[in-house]
Amino acid sequence: MSSSDQVDVPDIENIFRYDDYLRGFEREIRRRYGCFKEILDSITANEGGIDKFTRGYENFGVHVTAENGISCREWAPGAQGLFLRGDFNNWNATSHPYKKLDFGKWELYIPPNADGSCPIPHLSKLKVSVLTKDGQQVDRLSPWATYVKRPSKEVVTYEHLFWNPPRNERYKFKHNKPPKPCSLKIYECHVGIASPESKVATYKEFSKNVIPRVADLGYDAIQIMAIMEHAYYASFGYQVTSFYAASSRFGTPEELKELVDTAHKHGLYVLLDVVHSHASKNVLDGLNQFDGTNSGYFHDGGRGEHSLWDSRLFNYTEWEVLRFLLSNVRWYLEEYQFDGFRFDGVSSMLYHTHGIGHGFSGDYNEYFGLNTDTESLVYLMLANHICHKLYPNFVSIAEDVSGMPGLCRPTSEGGGGFDYRLGMAIPDKWIQLLKGKSDEDWNIGNIIHTLTNRRWMEKTIAYAESHDQALVGDKTIAFWLMDKEMYDFMSTLTPLTPIIDRGIALHKMIRLITSGLGGEGYLNFIGNEFGHPEWLDFPRLGNNESYHYARRQFNLVDDELLRYKFLYRFDRAMNRLETKYQWLRASQGYVSWKHEGDKVIVFERAGVVFIFNFHCNKSFSDYKVGVEVGGKYKIVLDSDAEEFGGHKRLDHNTEFFTFPEGYAGRMNHMCVYIPSRVAIVLAKFD
Repeated sequence: MSSSDQVDVPDIENIFRYDDYLRGFEREIRRRYGCFKEILDSITANEGGIDKFTRGYENFGVHVTAENGISCREWAPGAQGLFLRGDFNNWNATSHPYKKLDFGKWELYIPPNADGSCPIPHLSKLKVSVLTKDGQQVDRLSPWATYVKRPSKEVVTYEHLFWNPPRNERYKFKHNKPPKPCSLKIYECHVGIASPESKVATYKEFSKNVIPRVADLGYDAIQIMAIMEHAYYASFGYQVTSFYAASSRFGTPEELKELVDTAHKHGLYVLLDVVHSHASKNVLDGLNQFDGTNSGYFHDGGRGEHSLWDSRLFNYTEWEVLRFLLSNVRWYLEEYQFDGFRFDGVSSMLYHTHGIGHGFSGDYNEYFGLNTDTESLVYLMLANHICHKLYPNFVSIAEDVSGMPGLCRPTSEGGGGFDYRLGMAIPDKWIQLLKGKSDEDWNIGNIIHTLTNRRWMEKTIAYAESHDQALVGDKTIAFWLMDKEMYDFMSTLTPLTPIIDRGIALHKMIRLITSGLGGEGYLNFIGNEFGHPEWLDFPRLGNNESYHYARRQFNLVDDELLRYKFLYRFDRAMNRLETKYQWLRASQGYVSWKHEGDKVIVFERAGVVFIFNFHCNKSFSDYKVGVEVGGKYKIVLDSDAEEFGGHKRLDHNTEFFTFPEGYAGRMNHMCVYIPSRVAIVLAKFD
């Protein structure tokens, strides 16, 4: 047994030390761990260990052998026969049959040509022809295809192009991976929309134009969406058709490798948005009905379909499905050198109801009852355990709205093995306030509760808005704040209207308090760092296939005559300040003051003091603020500074001295001037 196959010594008792309420569900937690351990032991006993088992991509699919032949392997348990056809054999449907093996597997070997050359040239078109149980012969794409592409705009269906470029055309990684960030600041992005032009942007353009911006802004990670190939662009990458193929609409596999390597060059950790919660229903260019049956990779019947997403649901009990999905995460870590993953749709996976119509009250019986899908949970435990075991710097994030206890605790404790979960209630709270309440009616205590209501010892990624809030049907925070006035009054040559003034001020404050108080990591969606004015809408029939909204208008922030530059500068200053003081890696902030009438919030984290005045018109001089550590403090970030589009009401040379008299539960206090709609951060200076 290799060291990677050694399961961590179970310490189920440890999870109860963090949450004694879980003691009542100890039997269920231990049962889940037992299911997880049983599969791991079986992989070790029957497959030669997790390293070998999760390299299925080396044997399955279509490969060039050492002697320049072709080796093919597929899993198609419902098929009567399998054949490979394509350009190489003039599309003969029966000349190259696969040999049937045990357990629904099929294999084929094609020797080299007489001159020693490979019988299937680079970029040849291929199909797996399946003889179904009812005698039909149907074409499919190999589930393990690494490059698929539409032949033209007029043809909707994708084709498998055999990817085997000459060695001198294969990208070689040049840069070392950066260390795992201690304070994870994520720039969530989509390659295709990363241009002001009305088109699909490319991997190369992203590498050249966007990655330097992200590094300049002070983020330490990018999270890339929509990489796994999806036939329908407007699905935002969430209806995957080919799981091993990096999307060809952005460029080639080698160009994606260059993108990841460029990010590493700039010190950026690279996360991939992984969609293992469901798959597209496409048959001709997807996994659906690959072997001619309705099951195979998916559950048959109702359990195999997601009613809201109109997609297929994996059968995680199938051994070959586990091999396919666990090898898929290895593929992106090995072939493309990604550093970690954000797993999409985790809430849907965790429950038989997929969370549909479920509000999750917080009652623990909702998490440990019959509605929890053990098989899906165990798959996630396996994926996290294996990746953490093989890649010590690996990070995983769960998109989970349910708040499943223990999801972000190690698998050795019976947890889900994730490092972080997304704080999905936070952006919902901001949108709720901006849509339905005037500033005077904002409940300060409720805001604080939303920002701090997370499970102890389970890390959260906080964000004010992700791609969900930017999509058509919703609005970005900037658009909720300023709406149509953004079209006429964002120029510095026009008057600063009350709406624009308020919008710029609150946009900065919302981001800062979310970063400072909301979690142990922070996320921003591409473009929202400068208050992107419009929603995101991909080309589709409903908008006449327009790319007008499927882009990010970086030209706006680059224009010195526009006020977007102020929001961008603030984002950069905020992130760089976090890098200096590292409040995200510190314990949760201590909120010493939340005054409903004054609309003032004060909290301390990582030795710095955050002060927010959300009042729409009241400024306060000599406002008494409690602080734990006495001494001299100075302003290190001021949302009202001129460089951030503020009114420069604060003198940054001012030194704030504490008094050794307790206040607001702290050992000392000081008095500060805090103008309306302004946030400041104070740090201690000796």
